[in-house]
Amino acid sequence: MDSKPKKRGAMENGDTGEDSVLATLIGNGDDLGPLVRHAFEMGRPEALVHQLKHILKKKEAEIEELCKTHYEEFILAVDELRGVLVDAEELKSDLSSDNFKLQEVGSALLVKLEELLESFSIKKNVAEAINMSKICIEVLELCVKCNTHLSEGQFFLALKTVDLIDTNYLQNIPVNAIKIMIGKNIPIIKAHIEKKVTADFNEWLLHIRSSAKDIGQTAIGHAASVRQRDEEMLERQRKAEELNVSGLGDVVYSLDVEEVDEDSVLKFDLTPLYRASHIHSCLGIQEQFRRYYYKNRLLQLNSDLQISSSQPFVESYQTYLAQIAGYFIVEDRVLRTTGGLLSADQVETMWETTVAKVVSVLEEQFFHMDSATHLLLVKDYIALLGVTLRQYGYEVSSILEVLDNSRDKYHELLFEECRQQISNVLSNDSYNMMVMNKDSDYENNVLAFHLQTSDVMPAFPYIAPFSSMVPDCCRIVRSFIKSSVDYLSFGVNSNFYDAARKYLDKLLIDVLNEVVVTTVQSDGIAESQAMQIAENIPFLERSCDFFLQHAAHLCGIPVRSVERPQASLTAKAVFKTSRHAAYLAVVNLVNSKLDKFLALTENINWTAEEISENNSEYMNEVVFCLDTVFSTALQILPLDALYTVGCGALEHISNSIVAAFLSDSVKRFNANAVMVINQDLQKLESFADERFHSTGLSEVYKEGSFRSSLIEARQLINLLSSSQPENFADLVIREKSYNALDRKKVASIVEKFKDSADGIFGSLSTRNTKTSSRKKSMDVLKKRLKDFN
Repeated sequence: MDSKPKKRGAMENGDTGEDSVLATLIGNGDDLGPLVRHAFEMGRPEALVHQLKHILKKKEAEIEELCKTHYEEFILAVDELRGVLVDAEELKSDLSSDNFKLQEVGSALLVKLEELLESFSIKKNVAEAINMSKICIEVLELCVKCNTHLSEGQFFLALKTVDLIDTNYLQNIPVNAIKIMIGKNIPIIKAHIEKKVTADFNEWLLHIRSSAKDIGQTAIGHAASVRQRDEEMLERQRKAEELNVSGLGDVVYSLDVEEVDEDSVLKFDLTPLYRASHIHSCLGIQEQFRRYYYKNRLLQLNSDLQISSSQPFVESYQTYLAQIAGYFIVEDRVLRTTGGLLSADQVETMWETTVAKVVSVLEEQFFHMDSATHLLLVKDYIALLGVTLRQYGYEVSSILEVLDNSRDKYHELLFEECRQQISNVLSNDSYNMMVMNKDSDYENNVLAFHLQTSDVMPAFPYIAPFSSMVPDCCRIVRSFIKSSVDYLSFGVNSNFYDAARKYLDKLLIDVLNEVVVTTVQSDGIAESQAMQIAENIPFLERSCDFFLQHAAHLCGIPVRSVERPQASLTAKAVFKTSRHAAYLAVVNLVNSKLDKFLALTENINWTAEEISENNSEYMNEVVFCLDTVFSTALQILPLDALYTVGCGALEHISNSIVAAFLSDSVKRFNANAVMVINQDLQKLESFADERFHSTGLSEVYKEGSFRSSLIEARQLINLLSSSQPENFADLVIREKSYNALDRKKVASIVEKFKDSADGIFGSLSTRNTKTSSRKKSMDVLKKRLKDFN
């Protein structure tokens, strides 16, 4: 019941919840903007104004209440303030009195102060004059110092002094005349320094170009020394490995690596270049100097790349290549030490230009070279050039490829030189078995090339089965291998053993074998010489294994890797074939010699009336010739070769006898001529049997004989001497007794047969029953052969 009046009273007093919120915001000093905006948005601004007025009235009532509470204290404060005012008036009076007294005393001091200020002004002017004098003195002293540096050639110090004057003093010089004079001379001094430094640099350009050859030669010589040291070390290492493989003991080896600073080996002065570069940098024209340096060095390079026309290349190549090497060694150090004077791209451009020119020059010079020695010397120097410049980071593969591309040309020249040397060896050989009187001869001529047939040292004097041609040719081949490996090594390809083997095979087949075969087949060679050459060939074949091992050794290939059968040279098989060709050449020589005595158409009376009891003179000469041949062959040739030569000679004689019957110059023959040839053939057969047994061939060829080589002539004589020659027409009898005869040849021969001697008495004497029977049988054979043909 009581709450409703209370609520109405609260609303009349305006003390609503919104009034409390508004009062709180105002009391806290908060922003009323959002509240005002909200009132207008709600369309109730009047209520907000009413609330603000209510709050204002409430605050005024609070202030009034506060004033009533502190009224007495305020009155007391006003009274105290009036007392203070009185004291202030007294203090003002005292101050005025003191100020008057101070004015009286300060007048004298003001006069002194003006005098003191004037003194200070004079002092300041004097100090400024002294300071200006000091500045001028310092500037002039720097000028004197600059002149001194210039006169002593210390351009960097002079330039630093000029820069110091220009930077720190020029704008501060108090004397205008001095300032103008110094400012005018600074550019002149800088220009003078630039000119002098450039002149010194130009002299250095001439000096460094003239020194480039020595620099290059020193660097290449150092590379050669290093290579020689490495080769010796590798040689010791290979020997140690071979000893270990052969089980001769454990050998310890070490590789000593000597570190050598290239810059300490190659001493050349770049100080003028450094000075010129630094001074141009200080002058602010570094880029201009870079272009100047590059342009002049490029001109020098183009000049160095031109080969001399006044002397052969083989005399000037070292100077030419050393000059190039020295040039790029200098450029490498310039690139590394001058801090950007030369760019890597510029050096690369110069190097590419050089490589193109050098490759062109080498290809042309190699094309015109006609000496393998000269080509090898140039190649070796180029290889050292490549090793030298590769250490400085230059790409030399294009230059080394020229060497690889020219290796066929080099080996062709080497082949021709070896061909000439081998031809000289064969032409100067006596073709007698070598006699060695001491072990050193045996080692140099037999053991050195693995030609020994036994591991036991023979007794001396030792007679070798070959002539001096064999070791002499082996030395030529060994020298060829060394020259070939020297060329193939230090190129682009590190594995050059296959190439060395290929060229070795080509030398043995196309040069050595060809010269030997050509010599043994030539017209001016004797039978004994041909026999000795034929016996030399197996030793050349045996030496192939040594040659292959020697090539592998020089190439750094383990010798055991070339000892396999599949790794052997093709030349071994070629020498085997050539050996048989040499035996055939010996046979041909013997046959040619026999032909001089086998002029049967002239030596035999084909229509003789009587039969001589003695052998024909020509047959005695033939037997003597054969005896000489067999004796010589027995001393030189092995038994198989002796058998080949003997069979070939006897077969040739047999063929010659048959050919004599077929000759157009023999129109007819009678039984007496057949009897004579039969006697000669019997003597020859006896000789053949005796030689077959005395030489020991009967122990080797138990199923063969020399007599079998005369079978065709023997069967022909048997047929012509037969009482029933018509049996030849019987196939069974022919295969058994006349199987070596050709039917057509027999037909031609029997047509020439006349079974009576020329002359009246010969005709009468031969008319008997036996002759008539044989004649009838021969006529039957003629008829049958004619019918068959």
